[in-house]
Amino acid sequence: MKVKTAAEPAKPKALDSEKITINLGFVDLGHIDLLVAEGFYANRTDFIRTAIRNQLTTHADAVKQVVARKMLVLGLQHFSQSDLLAVQAANQKLQVRVLGLASIGHDVTPELALATIDSIEVLGALHASPEVKTALAARQL
Repeated sequence: MKVKTAAEPAKPKALDSEKITINLGFVDLGHIDLLVAEGFYANRTDFIRTAIRNQLTTHADAVKQVVARKMLVLGLQHFSQSDLLAVQAANQKLQVRVLGLASIGHDVTPELALATIDSIEVLGALHASPEVKTALAARQL
C-alpha cells in the first residue's frame, strides 16, 4: 500500500468523470474477483464500468425517449459569468436541463445565478461553487 506524503501533490480530479461508491455483497464481490483473476477483466473497476455500459446500451432507446421528452441537453453545458450576464441583460431566465455535466463558472455569484436560472435539473453532476449550489438548491427539480 502506498501512502501519500506531504511532498506529493494531490492527484487532480478528472474533469470527465465523477467518483461513486457502491456496496456489494460478498458473494457478488467474489464473483467479480474470480472473473478478474481469470483474466476476463483487468480489475474490479473494469468489470463495473463494463456492466454499467452494458446496462446503458440495453436501455438506450428508453433513455433517448426520456431525453427528448424532457428536452435535456446531453453532455456538457457550461454557464460563464458573461453567459448569465447576457441572459440578465435580455431580461430572461433559464430552465437548465442537463444529462451529463452542468458547470457554472466560479466567478458567478449566487445573486447572478438566482437572477438568471429559474430551474435546474441535472442528471449526472453539477459543478459550481458551494455558494451557488446552496442558492440554487430550492430551484432544483
